[in-house]
Amino acid sequence: MRIVAEHLTHIYNEGSPFEARALDDVTLTIEEGEFFGILGHTGSGKSTFVQHLNGLIRLPSSLKRAKKRKPKEGLPAPVLRVGDFDLADKKTDFRALRKKVGIVFQYPEQQLFAETVKDDVAFGLKSFADRKHPPEEGEIETAVREALGAVGLRYEEVASQSPFDLSGGQKRRVAIAGVLVTKPEVLILDEPAAGLDPLGKNEIADLLHRLHGDWCKTVIIVSHDMDEIAENCTMSAVFAEGKVKYVLPPRELFKHAEELSAIGLDIPLVAKLCRALSARGVEIGCDFTADGFVKAVLAMRGRA
Repeated sequence: MRIVAEHLTHIYNEGSPFEARALDDVTLTIEEGEFFGILGHTGSGKSTFVQHLNGLIRLPSSLKRAKKRKPKEGLPAPVLRVGDFDLADKKTDFRALRKKVGIVFQYPEQQLFAETVKDDVAFGLKSFADRKHPPEEGEIETAVREALGAVGLRYEEVASQSPFDLSGGQKRRVAIAGVLVTKPEVLILDEPAAGLDPLGKNEIADLLHRLHGDWCKTVIIVSHDMDEIAENCTMSAVFAEGKVKYVLPPRELFKHAEELSAIGLDIPLVAKLCRALSARGVEIGCDFTADGFVKAVLAMRGRA
């Protein structure tokens, strides 16, 4: 599912003393198959943007009460399409969209609520099912079993347990399984490694790459962790003050250290090492991943 946003603007509390422009004429395309990173400091608009992608925040024209209005002079009408879904159209089937575009919020383990893991994971499947033809118990069990297996949990071991009795890492995996159970084509995760130690971050990254290959055509992660973006993403976008400042592969983005610093962002540790070596006359060309850095150093030593 290709994602196309054009001239997307969102204002919270419009017309009130607390008015805040979260998105300001955002234009961004995310191609199907990307492992896409969205960067920005707090308040940059990145979370507001991704909440538009499955209609959690809807364009005014898509609301039933909306009347067709001409765009204000000089302001083109916003466009937002996810695959075949036109999110500016009030006739769009948003239930069907949300089956295809799943969002995992920050600290998703805090949103677990059911008495058993099975019931928690099955909730999304039941919510988005055809109300006239709800899934049978066997279909539910199969879907939950597959979703738990996808995140590395054994159905027989955890299905009947309370989600609150699991470890922190298991809880996060159960929460992700609860989104995967509808088999979305686009998986969006807001700070997926937040609060995890280095080992936990690596495990979540490995899990997301497996899901990207086997379950979801497109993975989008929202993060302020530059190393996470450098190590995992094929393309990235930087948000600042509600605008898109850059859309580049990480290996190109992190060459703009001064510009990123000016908008409150850092660069990955490997990029800092490369800059420090460059200042001493040692040029190492790498993709700013740890593996890429090691390979570049070994190749340079081999040429010495």
